[in-house]
Amino acid sequence: MAKLGLIAGSKRFPLIFAQAARAKGYEVVVFAVKGDAARSICRYADKVLWLRLSEFGRLGELMRREGLIEAVMAGQIAPCRLFSAEVMRDAGLRELLSGIKDNRADTIFSAVIGHLEKSGIRFLDSTLFLKEMMPARGLLAGPEPSVRQLEDIDFGFKLAKEAAGLDIGQTVAVKAKAIVGVEAFEGTDNLIRRAGRLAGRGFTVVKVSKPRQDPRFDIPVVGMGTVKTLLRCGAGCLAIEAGKTLFIDKEASLPLAQRNGLIITAV
Repeated sequence: MAKLGLIAGSKRFPLIFAQAARAKGYEVVVFAVKGDAARSICRYADKVLWLRLSEFGRLGELMRREGLIEAVMAGQIAPCRLFSAEVMRDAGLRELLSGIKDNRADTIFSAVIGHLEKSGIRFLDSTLFLKEMMPARGLLAGPEPSVRQLEDIDFGFKLAKEAAGLDIGQTVAVKAKAIVGVEAFEGTDNLIRRAGRLAGRGFTVVKVSKPRQDPRFDIPVVGMGTVKTLLRCGAGCLAIEAGKTLFIDKEASLPLAQRNGLIITAV
């Protein structure tokens, strides 16, 4: 049986990837990030090794010891942790990060993957077994968007692409063709909460991929948590980039959106 390594961060993406990889016949060895990865990853993996960020310098050695030549990174590592003292406690990781040009998330993760690939580990597209979870263009839930909402989607999409290209964030909140909020380090759910406080009900959230998205990490992801946050905060519409956004738990999330009149569309 072929073996596949999985560096697991937070939320359900790593769980779903591990489940899909095992269904394809892979033995999945998970390197779970303490403080981010869910304990339930143990149910979907053949083996789990728990690592602190301060132990990441050992990752290449551990992967070779497990006989791995291919791996995937799935799930978020809380961005604030990348600047914490725990990272600085790992001499190897500290040395690696001291040589990068800036501290953008893309730069950091590219450096980590590049370092591991020098150890003989090949990193794969994190959506490898999940392409069916990336919706094609069209309305997914709720009524057809109004003319005003379509204008907000178009306005927000262009600006979200510009922000994503600068690696600021991949999501914006819009109302009446005004930018209410731009995602940064806080993540999508916190952006939605902030937009709800600032704009009240009826705002639109637009999530896109980066123009030079590296499919080995940082794929745009939405799911049940996103939908519940949108509903709690009074959003009227969610627009995601078609064919490039991973929609986890569609079977449960879309009916919830439909029942509550939340528009979800892939554009």
